[in-house]
Amino acid sequence: MKEQDFTLDRLSLAPKLDLSRREMVVTSLATGFAAAVQPVMAQTMITTDTEGLEAGETKIKVEDGEIPAYQAMPAEGGPFPIVLVVQEIFGVHEHIKDICRRLAKEGYMAIAPELFARQGDVSGLSINEILPIVAKVADQQVLSDLDAAVAYAAASGKADTNRLAITGFCWGGRIAWLYAAHNPNLKAAVAWYGRLVGQQSEATPRHPVDIAAELKAPVLGLYGAADQGIPVETVERMRSACEAAGKTCEIIIYPDAPHAFHADYRPSYRPEPAKDGWSRMLAWFRKHGVA
Repeated sequence: MKEQDFTLDRLSLAPKLDLSRREMVVTSLATGFAAAVQPVMAQTMITTDTEGLEAGETKIKVEDGEIPAYQAMPAEGGPFPIVLVVQEIFGVHEHIKDICRRLAKEGYMAIAPELFARQGDVSGLSINEILPIVAKVADQQVLSDLDAAVAYAAASGKADTNRLAITGFCWGGRIAWLYAAHNPNLKAAVAWYGRLVGQQSEATPRHPVDIAAELKAPVLGLYGAADQGIPVETVERMRSACEAAGKTCEIIIYPDAPHAFHADYRPSYRPEPAKDGWSRMLAWFRKHGVA
């Protein structure tokens, strides 16, 4: 059986989400940067061109319709290993698109689905307006949409679903941990400053520290010691939970690095840990059979 068929069959056996079919709130991706992060730090912002790439917006079929996504891959060759790129709370704006292009330059098919498509367009909102929208986004929905992105890649004929990885930033860093416990076909995950503990809710019934024993893929966690939203104590709890479960996890804590230290378009950007983390991510993918 072809890998594409296997992937689609596996997804068809997954539990169905209780989602009523409706028009998606977000039907196309935002251009530029989200309003909540303006003005951007032009002096440090990295911009990756599309030379040698096939890159742009696409649509991914999901259980209750379709959601927009950004994809980038080499223009020639393939099939390519896949990296799912999971957004910050600002949606799939220019920074996330640029990360996809950076990964495509490394030989990957990178896909970033807009995971808030049903709940709201956050691109023009303030932080205080974004948070209530993000709180409505259910983990189960997100994991299902990421599965749909894998099925989309498989159906394209340009991807090798035997070489599947995920990386996520901030809100997406937490999701990267959860997806590593969800998909048995995942080869590697890299979580950038993703929250590890939190209050349980209907939308977020469990957090990474709760699912350490269920991890199905090696996870690299990249954190900052000066992150005011993610105390080092919680990072060490995650490290201990992974060790107790016998899971392959490596957690790096960068001294003095704040939250979002990889976000080169924001004042929080720290070039040295950002570059080191990127190199570690690519090495992690190579080590675990993605590259």
